[in-house]
Amino acid sequence: MHGTIITPFQLLEDRIIIIEKGKIMAITDKKEDFALLKNVEIIEAKDKFVVPGYIDIHIHGGGGSDVMDGEYEAIKQVATTHSRFGTTAFLPTTMTMSKDKIIRSLRSICEAVKKGTAGAEILGIHLEGPYINPEKKGAQKEEDIKKISLEEFLEFNQASGNLIRLVTIAPEMPGAIDFIRWLHQQGIIVSVGHSNATYKQVQEGIQAGLSQVTHIFNAMRGLHHREPGVVGAALSSPKLIVEMIADGIHLHPIVLKMLTQIKESEKLVLITDAMRATGFKEGTYDLGGQEVIVTKGQARLKDGTLAGSVLTMDKAVKNMVTKVGIPLSKAIQMASFNPAKCLGVEDRKGSLEPGKDADIVILNKNLETELTMVAGKVVYRRKEI
Repeated sequence: MHGTIITPFQLLEDRIIIIEKGKIMAITDKKEDFALLKNVEIIEAKDKFVVPGYIDIHIHGGGGSDVMDGEYEAIKQVATTHSRFGTTAFLPTTMTMSKDKIIRSLRSICEAVKKGTAGAEILGIHLEGPYINPEKKGAQKEEDIKKISLEEFLEFNQASGNLIRLVTIAPEMPGAIDFIRWLHQQGIIVSVGHSNATYKQVQEGIQAGLSQVTHIFNAMRGLHHREPGVVGAALSSPKLIVEMIADGIHLHPIVLKMLTQIKESEKLVLITDAMRATGFKEGTYDLGGQEVIVTKGQARLKDGTLAGSVLTMDKAVKNMVTKVGIPLSKAIQMASFNPAKCLGVEDRKGSLEPGKDADIVILNKNLETELTMVAGKVVYRRKEI
């Protein structure tokens, strides 16, 4: 009650959101509609923003746990940690590691979907690697990078309970175009990442069904005036949806601003690429079997390579508003509706509308998460509000 509702396509003042059985039943300004309800909990949001829950399609870890730990409790910890920062749904994201470790991780995610997480909802799995280019490996281990194998991928998907929704690959690698075509036919999203592809090779990927770009500018062939590369394809191809890590480290605020000026706003998706130190103290951690030092809000390998982030979705939204200068409603759209649309779940998630899941976040004026609700259930409350 009484907060500013950002749907995110409208700003609504002095309205009431009525929730029943995990769904938004109505958004009304008629107090009498509310008065008819019995045995209800009233959540007051005066002087606050009420926004759709954030959907993060690229999370490796948080709260001291990592998706690659291969344990149900680790997945649960990641889900509950990120719910503290406004994330109500996500894709646990694997890394380039040994086949056995990937399979173990995929099985643990499948188990988490069956048992539930008590935090953000799992909407599927993002398989980042192992079919990438060693030249752009980033923080992925080179010895675990594999040749593309449909047979192996089928093993992965079986282990996951057919939960793989998004695959990051390098389209220039042998067999990639046929693999992209096959994935697209199965309804699995294909994203270019950890790639040294030329502009032409990315275009061939798009023709085969490639539709997304993993953490743009990072771990990919950059923009050159004689070879536009992966970045040039991302900026100029209207079909490509672009992931952005808006922490001010992976991408300079001016680069983020340029992306908002060049790309259609619906094609921009905020992600965290968060690793296990997110929401935890600074120090030395593990990511994909490599030592990562987390200090001053940055996660890096010993050689200085960025190794994921400790970004949270509410901070990403805030950075887009305060450092980049876009309207709050647009930043929220990039964190909620856009990822929902990219995953094909915009009919039930991503905006505050009657009939949709009651995935709702309350932000204070500093854009920090005060309350997170998943399917009508409060999973995080910063304080009594």
